[in-house]
Amino acid sequence: MPFRHVLLAMSVALMWGLNFIAIDASLQHFPPIFLVALRFALIAVPTILLVPRPNVPTRWLIGYGLGFGTLQFLFLYWGMSAGMPAGLASLVLQASGPFTVLLGATFLRERVSGRQMAGILVAVGGLALVGWSRAENASVLPFLLTLAGAFGWAIGNISNRQARPENPLHLTLWMTVVPPIPMLALALIAEGPARIATSLTDFGEPGAVAALVGLAYTVVIGTVVGSGVWTWLMARHPAGVVAPFSMLVPVVGMTAAWVILRETVTVPEIVGGVFIVGGVLYGSMRRRATPRPADPEPLPEDKKAVPVGD
Repeated sequence: MPFRHVLLAMSVALMWGLNFIAIDASLQHFPPIFLVALRFALIAVPTILLVPRPNVPTRWLIGYGLGFGTLQFLFLYWGMSAGMPAGLASLVLQASGPFTVLLGATFLRERVSGRQMAGILVAVGGLALVGWSRAENASVLPFLLTLAGAFGWAIGNISNRQARPENPLHLTLWMTVVPPIPMLALALIAEGPARIATSLTDFGEPGAVAALVGLAYTVVIGTVVGSGVWTWLMARHPAGVVAPFSMLVPVVGMTAAWVILRETVTVPEIVGGVFIVGGVLYGSMRRRATPRPADPEPLPEDKKAVPVGD
Protein backbone atom coordinates (compact mmCIF):
# COMPACT_ATOMS: atom_id res chain seq x y z
CA MET A 1 0.00 0.00 0.00
CA PRO A 2 1.48 3.41 -0.98
CA PHE A 3 2.58 5.63 1.89
CA ARG A 4 -0.12 8.21 1.16
CA HIS A 5 -2.74 5.47 1.48
CA VAL A 6 -1.20 4.42 4.80
CA LEU A 7 -1.61 8.01 5.96
CA LEU A 8 -5.25 7.95 4.83
CA ALA A 9 -5.89 4.74 6.80
CA MET A 10 -4.27 6.28 9.86
CA SER A 11 -6.39 9.42 9.41
CA VAL A 12 -9.54 7.28 9.50
CA ALA A 13 -8.38 5.68 12.75
CA LEU A 14 -7.83 9.22 14.10
CA MET A 15 -11.28 10.36 12.98
CA TRP A 16 -13.01 7.31 14.44
CA GLY A 17 -11.04 7.44 17.68
CA LEU A 18 -11.97 11.08 18.26
CA ASN A 19 -15.57 10.18 17.42
CA PHE A 20 -15.98 8.77 20.94
CA ILE A 21 -15.04 12.15 22.41
CA ALA A 22 -17.66 13.78 20.17
CA ILE A 23 -20.29 11.24 21.27
CA ASP A 24 -19.48 11.92 24.92
CA ALA A 25 -19.99 15.66 24.33
CA SER A 26 -23.33 15.09 22.57
CA LEU A 27 -24.58 12.86 25.37
CA GLN A 28 -24.12 15.71 27.85
CA HIS A 29 -27.11 17.42 26.24
CA PHE A 30 -29.17 14.97 24.17
CA PRO A 31 -30.87 11.84 25.57
CA PRO A 32 -29.06 8.76 24.20
CA ILE A 33 -31.81 7.00 22.26
CA PHE A 34 -33.04 10.21 20.64
CA LEU A 35 -29.42 11.07 19.81
CA VAL A 36 -29.16 7.86 17.77
CA ALA A 37 -32.32 8.80 15.83
CA LEU A 38 -31.10 12.36 15.29
CA ARG A 39 -27.62 11.31 14.16
CA PHE A 40 -28.91 9.01 11.43
CA ALA A 41 -31.82 11.20 10.38
CA LEU A 42 -29.38 14.00 9.52
CA ILE A 43 -27.68 11.64 7.07
CA ALA A 44 -30.76 9.72 5.89
CA VAL A 45 -32.69 12.72 4.54
CA PRO A 46 -30.05 13.91 2.02
CA THR A 47 -29.23 10.27 1.21
CA ILE A 48 -32.81 9.55 0.11
CA LEU A 49 -32.85 12.71 -1.99
CA LEU A 50 -29.39 12.55 -3.58
CA VAL A 51 -27.90 9.03 -3.45
CA PRO A 52 -29.13 6.17 -5.67
CA ARG A 53 -30.38 3.16 -3.72
CA PRO A 54 -27.84 0.33 -3.85
CA ASN A 55 -28.81 -2.72 -5.87
CA VAL A 56 -28.82 -5.17 -2.96
CA PRO A 57 -31.54 -7.40 -1.45
CA THR A 58 -33.77 -5.39 0.89
CA ARG A 59 -33.40 -7.88 3.74
CA TRP A 60 -29.63 -7.35 3.87
CA LEU A 61 -29.98 -3.56 3.65
CA ILE A 62 -32.39 -3.65 6.59
CA GLY A 63 -30.19 -6.15 8.44
CA TYR A 64 -27.18 -3.88 8.00
CA GLY A 65 -29.15 -0.88 9.23
CA LEU A 66 -30.58 -2.75 12.22
CA GLY A 67 -27.26 -4.29 13.24
CA PHE A 68 -24.64 -1.68 12.45
CA GLY A 69 -26.82 1.40 12.81
CA THR A 70 -29.57 0.62 15.30
CA LEU A 71 -28.31 -2.00 17.76
CA GLN A 72 -24.67 -0.92 17.81
CA PHE A 73 -25.33 2.72 18.57
CA LEU A 74 -28.38 2.15 20.76
CA PHE A 75 -26.33 0.07 23.18
CA LEU A 76 -23.14 2.13 22.76
CA TYR A 77 -24.88 5.44 23.50
CA TRP A 78 -26.92 3.86 26.29
CA GLY A 79 -23.78 2.37 27.82
CA MET A 80 -21.85 5.64 27.63
CA SER A 81 -24.74 7.61 29.13
CA ALA A 82 -24.88 5.01 31.93
CA GLY A 83 -21.23 5.60 32.79
CA MET A 84 -19.02 3.78 30.28
CA PRO A 85 -15.90 5.93 29.76
CA ALA A 86 -15.42 7.08 26.16
CA GLY A 87 -11.91 5.64 25.85
CA LEU A 88 -12.86 2.26 27.26
CA ALA A 89 -15.92 2.15 25.01
CA SER A 90 -13.67 2.51 21.96
CA LEU A 91 -11.76 -0.54 23.19
CA VAL A 92 -14.65 -2.83 24.13
CA LEU A 93 -16.35 -2.15 20.79
CA GLN A 94 -13.48 -4.06 19.14
CA ALA A 95 -15.20 -7.23 20.33
CA SER A 96 -17.19 -6.94 17.11
CA GLY A 97 -14.30 -8.74 15.38
CA PRO A 98 -14.57 -12.04 17.31
CA PHE A 99 -18.37 -11.78 17.28
CA THR A 100 -18.32 -11.45 13.47
CA VAL A 101 -16.17 -14.57 13.10
CA LEU A 102 -18.46 -16.59 15.39
CA LEU A 103 -21.63 -15.41 13.63
CA GLY A 104 -20.11 -16.20 10.25
CA ALA A 105 -19.24 -19.71 11.40
CA THR A 106 -22.69 -20.27 12.93
CA PHE A 107 -25.00 -18.90 10.25
CA LEU A 108 -22.88 -18.80 7.08
CA ARG A 109 -20.97 -22.03 7.75
CA GLU A 110 -17.68 -20.18 7.31
CA ARG A 111 -14.61 -22.13 8.34
CA VAL A 112 -12.81 -20.83 11.45
CA SER A 113 -9.07 -21.37 11.24
CA GLY A 114 -6.88 -22.24 14.18
CA ARG A 115 -5.37 -18.76 14.06
CA GLN A 116 -8.81 -17.14 14.20
CA MET A 117 -9.90 -19.33 17.12
CA ALA A 118 -6.71 -18.54 19.02
CA GLY A 119 -7.28 -14.82 18.40
CA ILE A 120 -10.89 -15.11 19.61
CA LEU A 121 -9.83 -16.86 22.82
CA VAL A 122 -7.18 -14.21 23.52
CA ALA A 123 -9.65 -11.38 22.85
CA VAL A 124 -12.34 -13.02 25.02
CA GLY A 125 -9.80 -13.36 27.81
CA GLY A 126 -9.08 -9.64 27.51
CA LEU A 127 -12.80 -8.82 27.61
CA ALA A 128 -13.24 -10.97 30.70
CA LEU A 129 -10.39 -9.10 32.39
CA VAL A 130 -11.89 -5.70 31.50
CA GLY A 131 -15.34 -6.86 32.67
CA TRP A 132 -13.90 -8.14 35.96
CA SER A 133 -12.14 -4.80 36.50
CA ARG A 134 -15.37 -2.92 35.77
CA ALA A 135 -17.27 -5.08 38.24
CA GLU A 136 -14.62 -4.46 40.90
CA ASN A 137 -14.34 -0.70 40.43
CA ALA A 138 -17.68 0.42 38.92
CA SER A 139 -21.00 -0.82 37.62
CA VAL A 140 -20.73 -3.69 35.14
CA LEU A 141 -23.93 -2.65 33.30
CA PRO A 142 -22.28 -0.01 31.05
CA PHE A 143 -19.66 -2.59 30.05
CA LEU A 144 -22.33 -5.15 29.13
CA LEU A 145 -24.31 -2.56 27.15
CA THR A 146 -21.21 -1.61 25.15
CA LEU A 147 -20.49 -5.29 24.57
CA ALA A 148 -24.04 -5.65 23.22
CA GLY A 149 -23.25 -2.76 20.86
CA ALA A 150 -20.25 -4.71 19.56
CA PHE A 151 -22.55 -7.68 18.92
CA GLY A 152 -24.88 -5.40 16.93
CA TRP A 153 -21.91 -4.27 14.86
CA ALA A 154 -21.13 -7.92 14.12
CA ILE A 155 -24.71 -8.50 12.90
CA GLY A 156 -24.26 -5.53 10.59
CA ASN A 157 -20.99 -6.98 9.30
CA ILE A 158 -22.68 -10.27 8.39
CA SER A 159 -25.52 -8.45 6.60
CA ASN A 160 -23.03 -6.23 4.76
CA ARG A 161 -21.08 -9.30 3.64
CA GLN A 162 -24.23 -10.98 2.34
CA ALA A 163 -25.38 -7.84 0.54
CA ARG A 164 -22.24 -7.75 -1.66
CA PRO A 165 -22.84 -4.17 -2.88
CA GLU A 166 -21.29 -2.88 -6.09
CA ASN A 167 -20.83 0.50 -4.38
CA PRO A 168 -20.18 -0.03 -0.62
CA LEU A 169 -20.41 3.69 0.14
CA HIS A 170 -23.99 3.83 -1.20
CA LEU A 171 -24.90 0.91 1.08
CA THR A 172 -23.28 2.66 4.04
CA LEU A 173 -25.29 5.81 3.37
CA TRP A 174 -28.58 3.99 2.76
CA MET A 175 -28.09 2.01 5.95
CA THR A 176 -28.78 5.27 7.79
CA VAL A 177 -32.38 5.21 6.52
CA VAL A 178 -33.21 2.29 8.83
CA PRO A 179 -32.48 3.55 12.39
CA PRO A 180 -34.33 6.93 12.66
CA ILE A 181 -37.97 5.76 12.83
CA PRO A 182 -37.58 2.85 15.31
CA MET A 183 -35.16 4.89 17.42
CA LEU A 184 -37.49 7.90 17.49
CA ALA A 185 -40.42 5.68 18.51
CA LEU A 186 -38.36 4.08 21.27
CA ALA A 187 -37.10 7.48 22.42
CA LEU A 188 -40.65 8.84 22.70
CA ILE A 189 -41.59 5.86 24.88
CA ALA A 190 -38.46 5.58 27.02
CA GLU A 191 -37.28 9.19 27.25
CA GLY A 192 -40.52 11.10 26.74
CA PRO A 193 -41.54 13.97 24.42
CA ALA A 194 -40.75 16.60 27.08
CA ARG A 195 -37.11 15.60 27.45
CA ILE A 196 -36.67 15.38 23.68
CA ALA A 197 -38.26 18.81 23.14
CA THR A 198 -36.04 20.35 25.81
CA SER A 199 -32.90 19.00 24.11
CA LEU A 200 -34.00 20.61 20.84
CA THR A 201 -34.92 24.02 22.27
CA ASP A 202 -32.77 24.72 25.33
CA PHE A 203 -29.29 25.56 24.06
CA GLY A 204 -28.45 28.04 26.78
CA GLU A 205 -27.21 25.47 29.27
CA PRO A 206 -23.49 24.72 29.62
CA GLY A 207 -22.28 22.09 27.18
CA ALA A 208 -25.05 22.64 24.61
CA VAL A 209 -22.71 24.16 22.03
CA ALA A 210 -20.18 21.37 22.55
CA ALA A 211 -22.99 18.85 22.10
CA LEU A 212 -23.92 20.38 18.73
CA VAL A 213 -20.28 20.42 17.64
CA GLY A 214 -19.96 16.79 18.73
CA LEU A 215 -23.08 15.83 16.78
CA ALA A 216 -21.79 17.61 13.66
CA TYR A 217 -18.44 15.83 14.00
CA THR A 218 -20.12 12.45 14.38
CA VAL A 219 -22.31 12.98 11.31
CA VAL A 220 -19.84 14.66 8.92
CA ILE A 221 -16.39 13.47 9.98
CA GLY A 222 -17.07 10.21 11.80
CA THR A 223 -19.67 8.83 9.39
CA VAL A 224 -19.50 10.47 5.96
CA VAL A 225 -15.79 11.34 5.64
CA GLY A 226 -14.41 8.47 7.73
CA SER A 227 -16.58 5.79 6.16
CA GLY A 228 -16.05 7.27 2.70
CA VAL A 229 -12.24 7.15 2.95
CA TRP A 230 -12.33 3.68 4.52
CA THR A 231 -14.58 2.37 1.74
CA TRP A 232 -12.28 3.93 -0.89
CA LEU A 233 -9.27 2.16 0.65
CA MET A 234 -11.10 -1.18 0.95
CA ALA A 235 -11.97 -1.01 -2.75
CA ARG A 236 -8.31 -0.61 -3.72
CA HIS A 237 -6.47 -2.91 -1.32
CA PRO A 238 -7.04 -6.36 0.21
CA ALA A 239 -9.18 -6.30 3.35
CA GLY A 240 -6.36 -7.96 5.29
CA VAL A 241 -4.11 -4.99 4.51
CA VAL A 242 -6.60 -2.24 5.41
CA ALA A 243 -8.58 -3.79 8.30
CA PRO A 244 -5.70 -3.94 10.86
CA PHE A 245 -5.55 -0.14 10.86
CA SER A 246 -8.87 -0.18 12.76
CA MET A 247 -6.86 -1.48 15.73
CA LEU A 248 -5.53 2.07 16.08
CA VAL A 249 -9.03 3.34 16.92
CA PRO A 250 -8.99 2.34 20.63
CA VAL A 251 -5.42 3.65 20.91
CA VAL A 252 -6.59 7.06 19.67
CA GLY A 253 -9.83 6.87 21.65
CA MET A 254 -8.20 6.02 24.98
CA THR A 255 -5.38 8.53 24.49
CA ALA A 256 -7.80 11.32 23.56
CA ALA A 257 -10.05 10.46 26.52
CA TRP A 258 -7.04 10.62 28.84
CA VAL A 259 -5.86 13.98 27.45
CA ILE A 260 -9.22 15.71 26.89
CA LEU A 261 -11.59 14.11 29.40
CA ARG A 262 -8.99 13.21 32.05
CA GLU A 263 -10.19 9.62 32.06
CA THR A 264 -8.06 7.02 33.80
CA VAL A 265 -7.96 3.27 33.39
CA THR A 266 -6.87 0.56 35.77
CA VAL A 267 -3.93 -1.74 35.16
CA PRO A 268 -6.22 -4.77 34.51
CA GLU A 269 -8.12 -2.72 31.92
CA ILE A 270 -4.86 -1.83 30.16
CA VAL A 271 -3.73 -5.45 30.18
CA GLY A 272 -7.16 -6.58 28.99
CA GLY A 273 -7.03 -3.98 26.22
CA VAL A 274 -3.71 -5.34 25.00
CA PHE A 275 -5.22 -8.83 24.86
CA ILE A 276 -8.33 -7.60 23.00
CA VAL A 277 -6.41 -5.65 20.36
CA GLY A 278 -3.73 -8.32 20.06
CA GLY A 279 -6.26 -11.14 19.74
CA VAL A 280 -8.31 -9.35 17.09
CA LEU A 281 -5.19 -8.38 15.15
CA TYR A 282 -3.71 -11.89 15.32
CA GLY A 283 -6.97 -13.51 14.24
CA SER A 284 -7.35 -11.15 11.27
CA MET A 285 -3.89 -11.88 9.87
CA ARG A 286 -3.45 -14.58 7.27
CA ARG A 287 -0.54 -16.92 7.24
CA ARG A 288 1.46 -16.55 4.06
CA ALA A 289 1.42 -19.63 1.93
CA THR A 290 4.83 -21.19 1.32
CA PRO A 291 5.62 -20.78 -2.39
CA ARG A 292 6.00 -24.02 -4.29
CA PRO A 293 9.30 -24.52 -6.04
CA ALA A 294 8.99 -23.94 -9.76
CA ASP A 295 9.09 -26.97 -11.99
CA PRO A 296 12.39 -27.26 -13.89
CA GLU A 297 12.17 -26.03 -17.47
CA PRO A 298 12.47 -28.77 -20.10
CA LEU A 299 15.84 -28.91 -21.77
CA PRO A 300 16.11 -28.24 -25.50
CA GLU A 301 16.35 -31.31 -27.68
CA ASP A 302 20.05 -30.80 -28.37
CA LYS A 303 20.80 -30.55 -24.63
CA LYS A 304 18.99 -33.68 -23.55
CA ALA A 305 21.20 -36.53 -22.39
CA VAL A 306 21.73 -39.15 -25.04
CA PRO A 307 22.00 -42.71 -23.73
CA VAL A 308 25.39 -44.23 -24.43
CA GLY A 309 25.45 -47.85 -25.48
CA ASP A 310 27.65 -50.46 -23.82
